[in-house]
Amino acid sequence: MNKRIYKKGDKKILRAWAFYDWANSVYPLVIGTAVFPIFYGELFVESDYIDFLGINYKNTALIQHITSLVFLLLAFLIPILSGIADFLGNKKNFMKFFCYLGSASCVGLYFFDLENIYIGLSFYFLALFSFWASLVFYNSYLPDIAFPKQQDRISALGFSYGYVGSVLLLVFNLIMIMFPEFFGLSNSNGEGSIQAMRISFLLVGLWWAGFSQYTFLYLPQNLNDVNKKDLLKNSVIFSGFLELKEVWKILIKDISVKKFLIAFFTFSCALQTIILIATYFGEQEILWGENEKFLGLILSMLIIQLIAIFGAWLTARVSEKIGNIRTLIILNLIWFILCLFAYFVKYPIEFYIIAGFVGMVMGGTQALSRSTYSKLIPKTDNTCSYFSFYQMSMIISVVLGTFMSGIVDQLTGSIRNSIMIFAAVFVLGALLLRGIKMKNI
Repeated sequence: MNKRIYKKGDKKILRAWAFYDWANSVYPLVIGTAVFPIFYGELFVESDYIDFLGINYKNTALIQHITSLVFLLLAFLIPILSGIADFLGNKKNFMKFFCYLGSASCVGLYFFDLENIYIGLSFYFLALFSFWASLVFYNSYLPDIAFPKQQDRISALGFSYGYVGSVLLLVFNLIMIMFPEFFGLSNSNGEGSIQAMRISFLLVGLWWAGFSQYTFLYLPQNLNDVNKKDLLKNSVIFSGFLELKEVWKILIKDISVKKFLIAFFTFSCALQTIILIATYFGEQEILWGENEKFLGLILSMLIIQLIAIFGAWLTARVSEKIGNIRTLIILNLIWFILCLFAYFVKYPIEFYIIAGFVGMVMGGTQALSRSTYSKLIPKTDNTCSYFSFYQMSMIISVVLGTFMSGIVDQLTGSIRNSIMIFAAVFVLGALLLRGIKMKNI
């Protein structure tokens, strides 16, 4: 069988690459953010606590600590897997493996219940791990298949595909959960809605694996030749860690970059954790009316998604006027105020308002942090290594943030108390950003 001949910048390859966002973005929206947190909360009707490994765990503290464990494992394994994939020249196979493992794990969530909590949480663990692991290999393709002038546009195209695809499936799932009888599901005592949620996990798995086939059909195995002798000399398994170490040696010599990474790690602990626990907070701490909770939580997440796009655009315009660092300081202070307000939120209308403001600053903070870092790092062709370090900083910040939040939730019995910890973290982030000079613009 003749092998396809691929050329860098080929539009068919670029579209196929971007389409993987359409395939996988249903996981973070439907399972990570919207439906699964509600489903998980509905399982704990009699009590918010469950015996897990001999510990009387609060349900939200447990899921946060499982999330911490996932990201801790990611921080250790991703550099190893990246080094092996580079040596073997088969990043596509690694990407496929984690795509299919994640898809199968989403299907496995259909069977999640409290009687089989260990199996259910194992599927949750594998789905979350596989999603992030597949992204590592997916993102690493961009500099291989696209020229620098194409990368921003193709990256944005992938984001657009992901947003549209994930919202389409979420809306379908929402209709199925709200009107289970229409889909032949008996809804006595709300069982039809719960069953529809389970089906939504199954659909996410099928969607992810099914639509990724277009990407895998056209995506090349590896476009760049790898110097395997150098990799063998530096150890294939630990080459990823060695690369990160070399990048860190370069970065710490630049005071502005070092200070930014410390500040970024600090406020990311709060930012990324809030994104992950927002629905759990709404499910448990808001006083919803009868039959109002599910629709209200989904509406809140959609508000965040939609306004985040506008927030990223507005933040970019503000940063052009007053500079990146000043804008990030302001964003951290706004986050501080939002945390204070969120601590006292009890009613749905208040939750909708806070969701709107969270969307506004969430999109802006994430987008501006990435672009600020890109302006601070040295001018080099090897930007992938620097952004691997940036991504690793974010992953480790999630470990610390979710672990810390889970501890507070477990000890105090309320996820609400974590918000005050994050308020202090954002103030610290703002202080750490002071004095950073954007000299590489």
